[in-house]
Amino acid sequence: MLDQGAPPRQPTPQAAGLGARLMRRKPVERLVEESGRGEGGALRRSLGLWQLTMISIGATLGTGIFVVLGEAVPKAGPAVTLSFVIAGLTALFSAFSYAELAGTIPVAGSSYSYAYATMGELIAWICGWCLVLEYGVSVAAVAVGWGEYLNELLDGTIGVTVPDALSAPPGDGGVFNLPALIVVLLAMAFLLGGARESARANTVMVVVKIAALVLFCAIGIQGFRSGNYAHFMPLGMAGVSAAGATLFFSYIGFDAASTAGEEAKNAQRDLPRAIMLSLVIVTALYVLVAAVAVGAKPWQHFNDSEAALAQIMRQVTGQSFWGTLLAFCAVIAIASVVLTVLYGQTRILFAMSRDGLAPKVFGRVHPKTGAPRANTVIVSLFCGVLAAAVPLGRLADATSIGTLFAFALVNIAVVVLRRTRPDMPRTFRVPLSPFFPALGFGFCVWMMGSLSPVTWVVFGVWMAVGLVFYFLYGHRRSRLATPEG
Repeated sequence: MLDQGAPPRQPTPQAAGLGARLMRRKPVERLVEESGRGEGGALRRSLGLWQLTMISIGATLGTGIFVVLGEAVPKAGPAVTLSFVIAGLTALFSAFSYAELAGTIPVAGSSYSYAYATMGELIAWICGWCLVLEYGVSVAAVAVGWGEYLNELLDGTIGVTVPDALSAPPGDGGVFNLPALIVVLLAMAFLLGGARESARANTVMVVVKIAALVLFCAIGIQGFRSGNYAHFMPLGMAGVSAAGATLFFSYIGFDAASTAGEEAKNAQRDLPRAIMLSLVIVTALYVLVAAVAVGAKPWQHFNDSEAALAQIMRQVTGQSFWGTLLAFCAVIAIASVVLTVLYGQTRILFAMSRDGLAPKVFGRVHPKTGAPRANTVIVSLFCGVLAAAVPLGRLADATSIGTLFAFALVNIAVVVLRRTRPDMPRTFRVPLSPFFPALGFGFCVWMMGSLSPVTWVVFGVWMAVGLVFYFLYGHRRSRLATPEG
């Protein structure tokens, strides 16, 4: 009899046709066996549940509240709180799938590796390419918002700001966003020191950001006016869903924990816990802060401000001190998002390089620090230049569509692995499968449909470029393409 739990046999590279080569899968056992290995060294297992949860919160908490709230409120009005809930539910169903797969396949590749094990190489490449868009562009988007709060801080302390020409990208009234580039380079410096050192710095920054949001709620509630909620949904459900699609950008951080699968001490136990715990904490804080913000300031007056919370604090108290204090906390908080998301991006490319689908330079590990140094420098410079040259709104929507597409694939992957490898040990199981994964997939597709046509055009061009790269490079260099691979 055939062993139902055994990995499926792969056709030999010589015998396989084009279709079979595009669908070749990497066995789960091999993914786990290669865990941590890189060119010249190995990643170090130094992260526990606390650090993993902080990485997940660090990558998530801050983007939507400190940066994108000012973009979302004009789309949904006071119903932006509902938009956060919808985006959170979409993330929750996908988080269930992430948690199961992270406990079953604890590797650095996140959804890219999950797709490789379940749906084949071409789908894995598409997923990985979406993750490059998700992580890389979100780093740039958050860095743009960091510059806004830096100006708030400088204005409240020494009375000067970075000139518009050096604090905004072309198209937003500037020439080059220097602060955005600086924060990316600072994050790069931490990451070059290794995962443990980066995790410690991130933990401190996460504590500061949570304290800042609690402080905002305590002060902002004093300016709460129920009349600001008189017309709860002025732009209808279409506005709520449009804002939700933009705000989904705020939830991408929870999957950052899954990229640390090869640096976790007990990945199979701790990754699912970190993912679910961080998402619950972040969603609760998002909804609470959004409710207070809209209650303290009429939704028509947000005007796409990227430093909305600091402005509300100043208006409520009539003093510049509290707004300046929040701006200081936001500068630290948003830096932690840049740090952890940049970390996730480098680990995705590390996994793709090890499989031969990305250049080898991304898979080289420094023997002393246990970090992929060249990978970190290349990714940081790319994200820094992107942050300095592209407006925030376009970056946020581009990130959302890449994220939603990758999450949709993860919801499919968990069902496929349940069918093909039912006997594999799982430290977490999605409840009511396949119903919950189907809901996660449906929510992702619905929110993708809420994004603008321009965003879809950008996404289409991005995918076309990725497919060209795959067929010219990755398809031929894949380690599964050779007998010894």
